[in-house]
Amino acid sequence: MTMKADAARETAVRILYEVHENCAYANVALAQALRRSNLSDQDRRFVTELVYGSVKAGGTIDWIIRRYTTRPVRRLQPMIRAILRLGAYQLFYLDRVPASAVCNTSVEIAKKMGVRSLSGFVNGVLRTMARDPKKAAFPKGKGHAIEGLALASQHPEWLVRRWVRTFGFAEAEALCSFDNTEPPLSLRTNTLRGDREQLLASLKAEGAEPEASHWTPEGIRLLRHGSLDALTPLQDGRAQVQDESSMLVAHVVRPRPGATVIDCCAAPGGKTTHLAALMGDAGRIIAGDIYEHKLARIRENAERLGIRSIETQLLDAREAGGKYPGVADCVLVDAPCSGLGVLRRKPDARWRKTEAELAGLPALQLAILKSAGRAVKAGGTLVYSTCTIELAENQEVVSTFLQSDPAFSLEVTGAYLPDGNGNVRHRTEKMVQLMPHVDGTDGFFIARMKKE
Repeated sequence: MTMKADAARETAVRILYEVHENCAYANVALAQALRRSNLSDQDRRFVTELVYGSVKAGGTIDWIIRRYTTRPVRRLQPMIRAILRLGAYQLFYLDRVPASAVCNTSVEIAKKMGVRSLSGFVNGVLRTMARDPKKAAFPKGKGHAIEGLALASQHPEWLVRRWVRTFGFAEAEALCSFDNTEPPLSLRTNTLRGDREQLLASLKAEGAEPEASHWTPEGIRLLRHGSLDALTPLQDGRAQVQDESSMLVAHVVRPRPGATVIDCCAAPGGKTTHLAALMGDAGRIIAGDIYEHKLARIRENAERLGIRSIETQLLDAREAGGKYPGVADCVLVDAPCSGLGVLRRKPDARWRKTEAELAGLPALQLAILKSAGRAVKAGGTLVYSTCTIELAENQEVVSTFLQSDPAFSLEVTGAYLPDGNGNVRHRTEKMVQLMPHVDGTDGFFIARMKKE
């Protein structure tokens, strides 16, 4: 009698297949799969742990698999790759899962997924892992420090090497460690429909465990919560999902009611709708993006939050200055970036990025910033932000821009940061760089400039 394949593990294997073979985003593929499933709450939590853990361990898991098979991982049958990745993750990272259960269910999943002929191969590889885990011991000693840190911290070696070169070994190690922590879910109070205290009370009444953010007066961290689809304040527009560091940006822009604001790279609209709330929904906000389906997301968010001051425009940010010359009181450039400050929230992102991709970003960011500058009227404000910790994408882009356009001067950006009560933090940085392992939040960069 064959063992029935475990439904939770089978679901996780299917999601891993979509992530690795069809380039699906882990959070999207997971959410879609769980909505289609009939799994219990306990099994849904197990699937989430399996998927995020396996995806985050990505290259490290593949390195482990290579220790136990002569076949290159990239040449394995795709479904077998997914099964082995999930099996290896359980054997090496989940102590509470018996090795026999991992091996047996993996074999049954292989049979069910149409790769029965390779089920013996799966069984042999996983049982050898269980018998001889020391074969996958990470390298140590002289000459192996960076490789060892990359494998142990589940980060690509090129990225660890880059961080060691920029920040030093200890700082790189702390960054990697922070990336592997559990990120809290953050909500922004929609102040057009109530205050934070009311929202905190509502969330508690629904069984969630919220706490007020110390970063912004609208922010809330959810330490525990159920399904977001069932969270009433999100459905009725009293709250918006938004990371704490991201909430700082609109405060730095500080738009006045009645102002004309351009948000050049606006989708999905978190900062755009925050700007509208700070303006009391009075004024004009032009929200641009190059994809219509992303503009639709902005409109959906604005409608749910009850905002009327936002108008969406299909817009290449590099053309903003030509289309809206000298029109705006405030322009926000939340630039496309490497996203290296938010890796703990995106378990698949660390393995998809390349150094070549990073090298091409500053030129694009500078082009956008130069165009955005032309859209600012005299006396107006230009704010540049990213969710990365790369000097080349942050300080160097802003410095190059300021050298190229003497009409702009850098303000003391830190002086515009709020605290959790709405008071000024009195920070003195001209350019603000939040570092994940230092500030305990996502890595974020913000610079505020004034046009003479």
